[in-house]
Amino acid sequence: MTGETTVRTAVRIHGRSTQRKALRALLDGLPHHGGHLLVAGEPGLGRTTLLRWAARSFRAGPVLHLGPGPDGGAHVTVEQLLDTLRAASAAAPVLVCADDAHLWDAPARTALDRAVRRLSTADRVGLLLSVASDRAVAPEFARLPVVHLDPLAPSGAAALLDDATEGVAAPAVREQLLAEAEGNPALLVALVRRLSPAELRGHRPLPRPLADAVALAEVAGGAPSGPSAHARDLLLTVAAAGRAEDGTDVDAGLVHDALRHLRPEPGPGPHAEPGPGPRAEPGAGPRAEPGPGPRAEPVPEHLVLAGDRLRFRSPLVRRTVHATATPERRRAAHRALAEVLETGGHRLTGLLHRSWSLGGPEPAPASAARLAAVADRLAAVAADGAVPASHRLRATAYARSAELTADGARRAERYTAAAEQALLAGRPDRARPLLAAARDSAAPAAVRGRAEWVRGVTELRDGPVGDAHQSLLLAASLLAADAPADAAAAALAAADAAWAAGDLPACLATLAPQPPHRPENPAPGSDGPADARGAAAHPAAVVHDHRVGMRALLEGRLDRAGAPLGQVVERGRTEARPQTLLRSAAAALLLGDVDAARSGGARALAAARQLGSDTLVPQALEYLAYAELRAGRHPQARTHAEEGLRTALRTGQRNTAAHHRAVLALAASIEEEPDVVARHVTAALDTARRHGLAQAATLAQWAAARADLGRGRPYDAADRLGLLVLPGPARGHFAVWRLAVPCFVEAAVLAGRQEDARAVLTDFADWAAFGADPQAAAQLARCHALLAPGEHADALYRRALDRHDEAGGDFERARTALLYGKWLRRRRRPREARGRLGTALAGFERCGAGVWAAQARDELRALGAAPQGTGTGAPARLGLLTPQQLRIVRHVAEGATNREVALALGVSTRTVDYHLRKVFAALGVRSRLELARMVGEAEQDHEVQGARETRRVGSYEKTGAEH
Repeated sequence: MTGETTVRTAVRIHGRSTQRKALRALLDGLPHHGGHLLVAGEPGLGRTTLLRWAARSFRAGPVLHLGPGPDGGAHVTVEQLLDTLRAASAAAPVLVCADDAHLWDAPARTALDRAVRRLSTADRVGLLLSVASDRAVAPEFARLPVVHLDPLAPSGAAALLDDATEGVAAPAVREQLLAEAEGNPALLVALVRRLSPAELRGHRPLPRPLADAVALAEVAGGAPSGPSAHARDLLLTVAAAGRAEDGTDVDAGLVHDALRHLRPEPGPGPHAEPGPGPRAEPGAGPRAEPGPGPRAEPVPEHLVLAGDRLRFRSPLVRRTVHATATPERRRAAHRALAEVLETGGHRLTGLLHRSWSLGGPEPAPASAARLAAVADRLAAVAADGAVPASHRLRATAYARSAELTADGARRAERYTAAAEQALLAGRPDRARPLLAAARDSAAPAAVRGRAEWVRGVTELRDGPVGDAHQSLLLAASLLAADAPADAAAAALAAADAAWAAGDLPACLATLAPQPPHRPENPAPGSDGPADARGAAAHPAAVVHDHRVGMRALLEGRLDRAGAPLGQVVERGRTEARPQTLLRSAAAALLLGDVDAARSGGARALAAARQLGSDTLVPQALEYLAYAELRAGRHPQARTHAEEGLRTALRTGQRNTAAHHRAVLALAASIEEEPDVVARHVTAALDTARRHGLAQAATLAQWAAARADLGRGRPYDAADRLGLLVLPGPARGHFAVWRLAVPCFVEAAVLAGRQEDARAVLTDFADWAAFGADPQAAAQLARCHALLAPGEHADALYRRALDRHDEAGGDFERARTALLYGKWLRRRRRPREARGRLGTALAGFERCGAGVWAAQARDELRALGAAPQGTGTGAPARLGLLTPQQLRIVRHVAEGATNREVALALGVSTRTVDYHLRKVFAALGVRSRLELARMVGEAEQDHEVQGARETRRVGSYEKTGAEH
C-alpha cells in the first residue's frame, strides 16, 4: 500500500445530503473515537467526489490516502500500517481514505482488514473506503457499515446539468440529456462533453444514440467481459432481455432457452462440444446457472441470481454490455430471445426482440418491406388492449415501430402514441423526446393535434402551466374538424391549466360554449388502448357537463352550476375509468360535497392501480388529500399527501408534487413542527414560482401563515395573509384565497387591523352564501364575533358553534370554541370559559392539532385549571408533551447537548431549541437539571406502577390456578 498527501480542492456535490450527513457524523466523532464507513455505488455515481469532499472537510488532523502499489500488491505490513496510524493519531485524529478498494488484490485487502480489526476506538482513526456496487463486496469489507449512493434525484441531476452547461442547454436537449443519464452524474457530464455548442443549444440534431458505447464504457470503466464465451453470451443475453422488461430482472429460464438457440448443441461426433447443462432451478445458488460444458459455470460477478430471476447489479453496466457488443452479437441475442418468446406466445415482447434483431432501415427494397411489415405488426399489437402489456412496454413498442417507419405521418403518429404511453407509465422525461421526434409538418392535423394534447398534459403535470394551456388550446383547434370529442376534452384540460395558473379570464374564455359535435371518435389512426385516449377516457357527456358547471361556478351562478356538476358526480358512482372518476371527485370538491369527493378519489385511486397507470395515482391521492383537508381531517390528509408526494416524485410530476407539499404544509401547520411546515412550503413555492402554479403557491403561503397564527405570532400571520386575501394584483388564487379569510380575520383582529378584517368579510359572506364550502357559514359567524361589540359577540359565537355542529369537522369547531373561551375569560366568566376551553382542547387533541392544543392548555392554566386528564405527578406532566418533545426530553435527560440531540433525531438545532422552550414552559421547569430530575421521577413511578401491575397479574394467575 502507498500513501500520499492530500491536496484540498473545492468539491461541488449535488443531491448527496443524506450521504454527506453520514460522513459528517464520522468526521465529527474522530476527535473522540475511531470509526469506519464504506461508500458503495455503481460506476459514475460520485464515490471519488464524496471521498474528496470528506478529505477537504476534515480539519481536525491529517488525511492519508491509501491505495495498492504499482503492481497491485501491498508495500507495507500490517504492523507498519498500525504503527503509522497510531503514531499519527496520538497527536491528532487521522482520516484514512481508500478509493476504489474493490480494485485491490486479496493480500492488500487482507492487510487492511487485519489492521482495522486491531485498531480500537481510542486510536481516533477514521477509515473511509469506496467500492463499486456493480459486483459483490469483498468479504474483507462486508462487515463495515455502508453508505449507499443511488442515482441523483431529478432536481440534483438538473442542478448538475446547469453547472456543466452554464445553463445554455436548450430545454428539449436538457430533457433528453437528463433522461439518457438516468441520474448518473458522470454519464451526464460525459454526454454534455460529447455535444458541440450547436447541438447543446438545439441548433443541430443530437447524435443517435445519445449514450453510445464510447460514453458508457468511459463511465463504466471499460466493457465488462466474462471469463469464458458462455459468460460473455450470458451477460449479453441478460442485457438484451432487459430491454423489454419493466423491472431490472429477467426470467432465468428465458435466458437459458435463448442461450440454447444462440449456441445450439452440436450433433454427435468426435469433435462435438459438450451441450448446455440443465436449466437453473428456483432458489438455486450462484453456481446454478448452466454453462455449455458438463459442469455448471458460476454466474458472472456482474449478475445476481435470485430464485428464477437474473439481474445486473448495475443498470449502467447492463447498458454498457449491450452497447459495446458488436452489432452481429446483439442481433443474434435478440433473435434468440425472439424465437423463444414467439414460441411461448409472447407476441409483443417477441416482436420487439425480432425488430431489434433486424437493425435499422436499409436501402434494399426487400429489407425495407420487411422492416415496414414488422413496424406495422408492432404498432397493431401495441394497440391491442387484449394483449397483456404495461404502459412502458407499449411505449417501447410504439417507439421502435416509429423508428422502423419510413412514412412521415405514420412515424409521427406512432411516436405520439409512444409518448402517450410513456406519460401513462409515469415517465414524462421519456415522453418529451418522443414528442420532439413526432414533429412532422406533413402529418395530418389530427395527428399533430394529438401530439400537442400529449405535450400539454405532460407540461400540466411537470412543466410551466402557461405552456400547457397554449399546447392544449392548439390541440383543441387541430382536433376540432376530425375528432370534436377529443377537441372538447383537450379544451377542458386547457381550462385545468388556466385554473392551476390562477388565470380566471383565460379559464372562463377556455370554458366558453363550444359548438355541438357528433358522437366521439378517436383521432384517425390512433393506436392507443382505450384508457389512453382522451375521448374514450372522458365521455363526451362528462366533458360537456363539467365544462358547463365549472363556467357557471366561476361566474357566480350556483343555480346553473349545481345540476351539471351534480351529473358528473353521479356518473362517478357507477364509473370504473380512473379519468372519469377524477372528474367526478373534482366536481364534488367544486360543489363542497367532501364525502363524494373522497369516494370518487378513492375509487379513482383503486382504478388507476388496477390498470397499472402510475401517472394517475398521485392525482387521485391529491383529490383525496384535498377532500380530507376540506373536511378538517388533517391526519388523513397528511397520509394521502405523503404517499402522493412519493409517487409524484417517482413518476416525474413536479407540479403534482408541489400540490402534495402544500397539503403537507397545511396539515403540519396545526402541529408543533415549524421546520416541517417551512420545508414543505419552501419546496412547494420553488416549483410553484417556476411553473406558474398559483393554486399551490396560495395554499403553501396560507400554511405558513396558519403556522404563525397557531404559534402565537398574529402580526406575521396577518402580514402574510393580507397579501393573499386583500384586493389587489397580488391576491391569491381565485378559488383558494377565500379559504384563508377566517385565518386572516383572526390574525388581523389580534394585530389591531380591524378595518382590514372587515374589508374582506363582504366577499366572504357571498362565498358562504354560495354553499360550496360547508364550513364557511360557521367561520363567517366566528369572524363577525371577533369584530362585534361585547353585547353581540356572545350570540355570534353560539351561532357559529351551532353551524359547526351541522357541518362537522373537529378542528374548525375547536378553533371557534377556543376563541369563545378566550373571550369568556376576558369577560370574567371563568366557569363558562373552562367548559369551552376544555371542549376546544379535546377537539384539538382528537385531530392532532398540537400547537392549538397548547393554546387551549395555556388558557386553562390562566384560569387556574389544569387541563383535563393531567395530574400533578411527573408522568402526568410529561404526558402533556408531543411524541417529538418526549424524544428530545429523553435525550436531554441523558446529558446530550442540543447539537447531539439534533444529530440523533435528524432535525435542526433550531428545532430542538424551539421544542425545549415549549417543554420548559409546559412543565414549569427552569433548567436541564430540573428536567432530568422530572424524567427520573417519571421513570421511577413507571417502574413502581409496573411492579404493582406484575403483582396484580400474578395474584390473578394464582387465584385462577386455585380455582
